[in-house]
Amino acid sequence: MTPHPPALARWPLLRRLTGLVSRRLDVRIVTLFLLLLVLVQAASFITIRLGIDANARDQIGAELRTGENVLRRLLQQNAQNLNDAARLLAADYGFRSAIASSDKLTLVDALDNQAARIGASVALFTDAQTQFVAGTIADPQPVLQLVRRAKESAGTIDAAALQVLDGRPFQLVTVPVKAPQLIGHVSMGFPLTAQVITDMEQISGLRMALVVRTHAGAWQSLPIGAAAAPWRQLAEQLQAGPADGMVMIGGEHLGARVVALARSDNHEVAAVLLRSVDEAIAPYRQLQLTLLVISLVGLGVFALGSVITARRITGPIKALSASARRLGEGDHTTPVEVTSRDEVSELAQSFEVMRQGMQQREAQIRRLAYWDALTGLPNREQFRDLVRDQLDRARREGTCVAVLMLDLDRFKHVNDVLGHAFGDRLLRQIAERLGSGALRPGDILARLGGDKFTACLLNADADIANEVASRLRRVLEQPLTLDDHTVDVSASVGIATFPAHACDADTLLGRAEVAMYATKARQAGVSVYDPGVDTSSEQSLSLLTELRTALHHDQLRLFLQPKIALDSGAVLGAEALVRWQHPTRGMVSPMSFIPFAERTGFIRELTGWMIERCAARSRELRAAGGHFKFAINLSTRDLVDQSLPDKLERLLVRDRMDPRSLCMEITESAIMDDPQRALQTLQRLHGMGLRLSIDDFGTGYSSLAYLKRLPLHELKIDKSFVMAMESDRADLKIVRSTIDLAHNLGLSVVAEGVETAQTWALLQKLNCDEAQGYYMARPMPETEFAAWARDWVPPCERLESQFATMF
Repeated sequence: MTPHPPALARWPLLRRLTGLVSRRLDVRIVTLFLLLLVLVQAASFITIRLGIDANARDQIGAELRTGENVLRRLLQQNAQNLNDAARLLAADYGFRSAIASSDKLTLVDALDNQAARIGASVALFTDAQTQFVAGTIADPQPVLQLVRRAKESAGTIDAAALQVLDGRPFQLVTVPVKAPQLIGHVSMGFPLTAQVITDMEQISGLRMALVVRTHAGAWQSLPIGAAAAPWRQLAEQLQAGPADGMVMIGGEHLGARVVALARSDNHEVAAVLLRSVDEAIAPYRQLQLTLLVISLVGLGVFALGSVITARRITGPIKALSASARRLGEGDHTTPVEVTSRDEVSELAQSFEVMRQGMQQREAQIRRLAYWDALTGLPNREQFRDLVRDQLDRARREGTCVAVLMLDLDRFKHVNDVLGHAFGDRLLRQIAERLGSGALRPGDILARLGGDKFTACLLNADADIANEVASRLRRVLEQPLTLDDHTVDVSASVGIATFPAHACDADTLLGRAEVAMYATKARQAGVSVYDPGVDTSSEQSLSLLTELRTALHHDQLRLFLQPKIALDSGAVLGAEALVRWQHPTRGMVSPMSFIPFAERTGFIRELTGWMIERCAARSRELRAAGGHFKFAINLSTRDLVDQSLPDKLERLLVRDRMDPRSLCMEITESAIMDDPQRALQTLQRLHGMGLRLSIDDFGTGYSSLAYLKRLPLHELKIDKSFVMAMESDRADLKIVRSTIDLAHNLGLSVVAEGVETAQTWALLQKLNCDEAQGYYMARPMPETEFAAWARDWVPPCERLESQFATMF
């Protein structure tokens, strides 16, 4: 069922008026006062009107009751007149002589003369037994019945009575005739006429109508007099029977009282007395009109006074509202002024105190919004605005603008080791160094947050930007001393120029940041933006789409590089590597897409694919009787993925794999990017029984601080040390020390980059556990690994003596 719409929705004008009233205080005050006054006046008018109506009804009722008494008295007078006339005729000697001589013609003449003299319509003489003797009517039977019924009901026929004859009220008087004994009766009568009604209305001031009905029928008006026609409406409203009340005739309200006059065997006649309500109330109308005029004048005076009062109240409030609006629009300089001397003045003073506080806070917020609180340099927002201004100027003048993005190297380690308070002081000294002499006049230096700084160089292309970047790096290379701590600081710098690389400030900053991260990844010191390494560039978006297609259309290939036990020469397993078999470009080098996948986060999908493929290959090899361990590389994004352990656990349960058949290799740099989350992930993987290995050990800068805390099983020496240890005794010492350190910590050691038999033999002498390299086998498709492992023959041990003198 659809609900009815609210009243305000149906009447837009009422809704607008209500909105106006609800918005303006002065209108609300005036409206409230006027509404209260109108309610009081309306209540007064209603009370007076109800009182007048009640009084008029009581007065009309009293007049109607009086009119009934007048009517009955008038009828009695008429009956008395008839009675006197009949007695006069009965006492006439000649009339009695005619009765005695039975002279009917004389009787008829006497009756007719007497009836004409008094205006009676009926005159007749009956004997002592009420038998008809003579009369003035042709059919005396209806009158005889009335005479006999009157005699029977009254016991005597001396009194006058009101009867019904032919459905009309009829006054009949019957008197005895004696000579001296009773010899008969004289009866005379006439119907009620318009004269009776006229006399009644003149005497009582009421209106009168006669109605008649049969005992089983409805009331009908009797057409007596000129005013009989409107009474047809009256008869229609009396259908429920005669009763006092209100009737409506010709659009006029009338009080009515029904007075029963006569009843016969078939008919009933009544008089209806009427009194106009409008006429009764008319004397009070002028009084009501006078009261209405007085009320309207009072309402106008009250409205004027309310408006003046409301304006005196709301005027200062409007001034405060205007001040609040100015404050809301940011105008905190205009004082709040109110001239009133009341509570509003106190409120205005509070507004003024608030304005002053807001003015001070706005100045502070502006400083915080556009200036770096730690170094006093412009922050990111102000720097972006400054770059926009410089770009607009460069467009007008046709010059170049360069943006340098600097990110401090290893600064997170400073915070972790020496604390954030020390790091903040160090950042302030670095800001002072960067701004003292390294930049050119007019160049802008800013701090974007953390350990990241940026500079905007005016009239500078990529070559000039490279020179300035090199100077900045040289300034930072000088050690900083704080609290007896000497800290070496370096920075990776990315460069982007206008208009070569971007045409707006945000893009220019973003591409300088991309260049900085590329510099950091390559450890190149300074780099200019290259669209090829930009994950947000069109080329990179295309590469990401192709990678997704490769993953879902079976273009990726699993390659395995064997890992051999140095003491026995047995094949222990392999390192899992991914290759991309592109449909048009052939086999794509991992260096062409792995770094990109790491930057974009797609490396997680690649890692998931690698784990699935290794699990499937391990299952096939177990079915053939081979048990091998597969090493899978985990990136930084994999380590911070808290859902990775759950995925691996489901995989192990599904394939019923021995957890020790999988080894997760993690680089030192991946651990150091977020040590806490990485440690949580590694502990969960260790708890599942998976083997964990540190890959490329020795190339990081701080993994030893966490090495004892990590739940590791294996340590993998980077190939840069293994490949050169035959000719470089320093690398040999590093390899030997690393092996001893790992064994002392209970870890097995894997050496990668074994490409010669001499390296193999030397690692055996150093008690290295496992080896991996081109000397044994290059990475091969997964389908070839089982056959290669079956055909593998360990290298001859005859070269051991050639390296004995090296120890």
